[in-house]
Amino acid sequence: MNFRNKNLKLLVLAIFIVFAMPRQAHAYIGPGAGIAIMGSFWVMFIALLSAFVALFTWPIRYVVRAIKHRKAFAKSRVKKFVILGLDGMDHALTEKYLAEGKLPNLAKLRQQGSFHPLATTTPSMSPVAWSSFQTGVNPGKHNIFDFLTRDKQTYSIKLSSVDIRGPRRVLNLGKYQFPIGKSDIRLLRKGKPFWKTLGEHGVFSSILRVPITFPPEKFRGVQLSGMCVPDLRGTQGMFSFYTTKAEGDSEHTGGERFYVTKDGNTIKSDLIGSENPMLKDNSVMKIPFTVTIKDQDTADLSINGDTHTLKKDQYTEWISVEFKAAPGVKVSGICKFLLLSAEPEFELYVTPININPEKPVMPITYPTVYSTYLSKNQGLFATLGLAEDSWALNEKVLIDESFIEQCLELDNEREKMFFDSLDKVKEGLCVCVFDGTDRLQHTFWRDIDEKHPARDKDYPQDRNVIEELYKRMDGLVARTLAKCKDKNTCFMIISDHGFNTFRHGIDLNRWLEENGYLKLKDDNREAKNLSNIDWSQTKAFALGLTGIFLNIKGRESQGIVDKGAEAEKLRDEIIEKLSKLTDPNNGDSAIKQVYNALKVFKGPYKGEAPDLIVGYNIGYRASWETAVGQTTDAIFHDNTKAWSGDHCIDPSLVPGVLFCNRKIDTEKPRLMDIGPTVLDMFGVDVPKYMDGKALAVGDTNNNRKTD
Repeated sequence: MNFRNKNLKLLVLAIFIVFAMPRQAHAYIGPGAGIAIMGSFWVMFIALLSAFVALFTWPIRYVVRAIKHRKAFAKSRVKKFVILGLDGMDHALTEKYLAEGKLPNLAKLRQQGSFHPLATTTPSMSPVAWSSFQTGVNPGKHNIFDFLTRDKQTYSIKLSSVDIRGPRRVLNLGKYQFPIGKSDIRLLRKGKPFWKTLGEHGVFSSILRVPITFPPEKFRGVQLSGMCVPDLRGTQGMFSFYTTKAEGDSEHTGGERFYVTKDGNTIKSDLIGSENPMLKDNSVMKIPFTVTIKDQDTADLSINGDTHTLKKDQYTEWISVEFKAAPGVKVSGICKFLLLSAEPEFELYVTPININPEKPVMPITYPTVYSTYLSKNQGLFATLGLAEDSWALNEKVLIDESFIEQCLELDNEREKMFFDSLDKVKEGLCVCVFDGTDRLQHTFWRDIDEKHPARDKDYPQDRNVIEELYKRMDGLVARTLAKCKDKNTCFMIISDHGFNTFRHGIDLNRWLEENGYLKLKDDNREAKNLSNIDWSQTKAFALGLTGIFLNIKGRESQGIVDKGAEAEKLRDEIIEKLSKLTDPNNGDSAIKQVYNALKVFKGPYKGEAPDLIVGYNIGYRASWETAVGQTTDAIFHDNTKAWSGDHCIDPSLVPGVLFCNRKIDTEKPRLMDIGPTVLDMFGVDVPKYMDGKALAVGDTNNNRKTD
């Protein structure tokens, strides 16, 4: 792609983004929610102006950059640093499989360099941990404490990582409306990613799918955002399920169910998009489609004027779909279709509609045109942050095999872009995070836990999806090592946390209710999103996967707990009582430790954290209801979902992994130490605000660093 063509495409994308932005929407899908936004003419103007300026000033900028960064690698101990992130790879399981000789390539890497447990963050969950990885600081300095948080004024649930607001004013023309002013997409993670510091010293970086990087930030390099990128409907993943079966709920958690009828061998329905930002009534955009059944295993899908063959239990390729927002204005997405059954009942699954990387309606890469480059280079690919549809598996819309296939294909997409990055970046930093390790351990821990409530007498006894997963990752390591042979390349494998079993959920709000800290308005226990809580009589409430908030005066809009002594006494009281919680069914201790956020976190944002962080014992986690602010009629619940493993427990119980092709002398390395280590290896001073410290990494595979 030459420079002129690149900027022409950027201009086209800028125009498209403005007119195709979906309207603001909210939805809670599993751990996390997403929002989509409306664009503006101001955004278009700035984008067009920036593109023209970039086009005509690039020779000057090239010369200035060359002069400024001519000594970028003068103090560097490496030319290239490669970080392979395997989300959720567990240290104990890795040790087990290494001892059994099942991970030969990781074994070679351990022998050549080093292998250590890698301490995660408090709490031990992906958005928190990966934020500490990229900034080198504790959560009190980067402001991410969970997937979710609460609105202090309304007590509504909101995503903790991003705030997206459309323009305040619109121009009304008939039934249409046009935005006036600038939209605001704000990343709520604070702190500076270490690759931005590298860029300031002339080092280029390629950053692929690191969680909590949406919207992407400007720096010297390229980036594809990861976890928390929404789908085209503004959610964290809303699948669609079409069926002729009349019975059952009309909605699934994480998806929607649509009842359809047959007319002979034909089914007609609509693919649902976002609300239309161009219409005053904000009606939902739809694309009609027709499925013509050929036989019990095949059918033809007609959508957007194209016909695609559906084969039972086989995903289609990514199919581009375009929603008409206004004359000449279309919103583009991509999705896959899976025919589950043609006869006698019709069942069709459609993945969440991803933002089309060729025509992104929101910024998912830096620079914007980078997603177009990737799609032209390797074909269409998933852009949704949580692309593996675990909710469709939990809701038994997808069977195990179909979910596994989905995860494998998404990892294959990731590998193509990762290896392209390794080939293109001759000097600098390459980081890529693979999510399959996390999603498959979440959903198939039941394979290795014979006591899990999700297993029954018919459960496949000889299956071990997780062991096969680790073997596949060992193969990925071999292929990556083949591209990292240069002696001046430092190669690391890291994970943000480990894993363990999730047998039982704990309803923290029910516990708070039974202990007199929370009061419901009535006995409606189906109410979600904290909507049935009597705030005038509630001192504490739970939300998300590890947090308990106090209802403090002057902080929450209806707070009743005084700041200072009363709040501190209440924190200590809840810690003491909750730490003693035992499971009446087996006598096991359910809680390992409860943390006082004011004592655990350091930094300007520690006041934004939940007041208490619950460190669960192995086998326990916040119940599904607690995560969405619902209160049930019992504290303990058996977890019978496919989502059978988890890491949202005490961080001491789920360390991640650290492999390196060089020796590391540091004892007890932490995830937040990785960024400072990379800076140090490139000869860049570690900023004093960072809590992480540079690890003692050898200059070669056989020499150790000396201080």
